[in-house]
Amino acid sequence: MYVPAHFSVSDEEALFRLIRENPLGVLVTRGRGGLDANHVPFELDPSAGERGVLRAHVARANPVWREVEDGAEVLAVFRAEHVYVSPNWFPSKHEFHKQVPTWNYRVAHAHGNITIRHEEPFLRGLVGRLTTVHEATQPKPWKMSDAPEDYIEAMLRSIVGIEIAITRLVGKFKLSQNRELRDRLSLGEALKRQGDIALGQATLDSIETLK
Repeated sequence: MYVPAHFSVSDEEALFRLIRENPLGVLVTRGRGGLDANHVPFELDPSAGERGVLRAHVARANPVWREVEDGAEVLAVFRAEHVYVSPNWFPSKHEFHKQVPTWNYRVAHAHGNITIRHEEPFLRGLVGRLTTVHEATQPKPWKMSDAPEDYIEAMLRSIVGIEIAITRLVGKFKLSQNRELRDRLSLGEALKRQGDIALGQATLDSIETLK
């Protein structure tokens, strides 16, 4: 990923937070069939391994786990908010007419080595934890024990686990940091007014970190 210095984020905790808040990642692999990309909800364990570990599962019918070798280098891409940026939101445009449209976003790329996991305890624990996290906002959270045990066992046999030991994290928060201060302030407020609250606030927060 091309990351100009003014968009680069090296704060691992900020990148871990992005991953936790946007867990549906794109798993990019290169196997015997060439490049492949799968959209997978991940669990992040930042305390495991040297740089943290990502865990997920895919359908056993998905060929990705057969085509990629244990230990192979893979990439998991996580994207937070993104938005089209109009030149009209920059005050300098109305003076000098030297602005063009762009697109702002926040992303984290996790590079690492993959291990395929088949063990039932691993899969059961992973599914249980993912369920607990993502059902937390429901009025009556679903839990694995709500379903018959033989059904759960059959479902677990139909999936394969994936574990990625993170070796490198790359972050890019493109928030118009290369613009004038007044343009960045105007952009942050414009985004919030149109309902892009999170990215608008992130834009304003990126200014505060410079003060």
